Amino acid sequence: MSGPGGPASATARRARAARGGSIRRVLPHAQRFGGLARRLNVQADRLARLRPPRGAGVAASALIIFGSIAFGVVRGDHVGEVVEALHDVRDAAANVVGFNITGVALTGNKHMSREEVFATAGVTAHSSLLFLDVADARARLKTNPWIADATVQKLYPDRLQIAITERAAFALWQKDGRIGVIADDGTVLEPHLSRHFVSLPLFVGAGAAARAKDFQAVIARYPDIRDQLRAAVLVSERRWNLRLKNGIDIELPEDGIAQALDRLVALDRDKKLLSRDITLVDLRLPDRVTVRQSDAAAAAREEALKPKKPKKGGSA
Repeated sequence: MSGPGGPASATARRARAARGGSIRRVLPHAQRFGGLARRLNVQADRLARLRPPRGAGVAASALIIFGSIAFGVVRGDHVGEVVEALHDVRDAAANVVGFNITGVALTGNKHMSREEVFATAGVTAHSSLLFLDVADARARLKTNPWIADATVQKLYPDRLQIAITERAAFALWQKDGRIGVIADDGTVLEPHLSRHFVSLPLFVGAGAAARAKDFQAVIARYPDIRDQLRAAVLVSERRWNLRLKNGIDIELPEDGIAQALDRLVALDRDKKLLSRDITLVDLRLPDRVTVRQSDAAAAAREEALKPKKPKKGGSA
């Protein structure tokens, strides 16, 4: 058996030193995680010893119920209905304390009725002046094509003032076989034709609504042509054709419209051109005018130009 100073003793010391080094390398991590666990346990013990305030259970239950309802509302896509109901409750509460709308001063409406204006603005019999959003009401009014501008003012405690500026019906616009009513800026006021507007000038074709005002200003300088006009047709969004009430088509150039109309007026004055049996007058070229006769007129002309056979002589 070896003594304390023998080889076996030295080997044992090296083994213990190696184990000690391993322990020292691992120990800092164990101590760090062990400290964290102890701190968590301390905080858990403190929370366990806390006494909830009176009513906390009821509040927590109400919070859980409200959360469940909110989840159901969102999941069932009923948010709008719930918000609307909350608005009604809010307005009702404000009306009880004296903020109900008892009168509305409305000015500027000629085409639209009071009921249409109120409905567009979102003002109902249950609306409260206190919670009425005037900016939202004005924005809603301007979504109606008849309304060019609007102002909404609150007059506390119970009065509302609405002033609107309406667009005027300017012309009829036909596109894809459908006729609507437009304002002078091209806004479509009504997508259909009613008897109140049948006398308005008619413009036809894509893009014609936006250019109608400028073209109408040109035609207005030629009353003889304007009074015979049935429709102005925009061709390929580049140039205009005129369809007269007697069925004659006038083809105008893309540029120099006024000069072409000057020639047309002169020809009608001097040659009674628009009273003849023709179907088309082509004014697109600046140096010539092309006229197309009707089928009947062309046949009559062809017949008139045929050589006449000599009459047979009488008996000798």
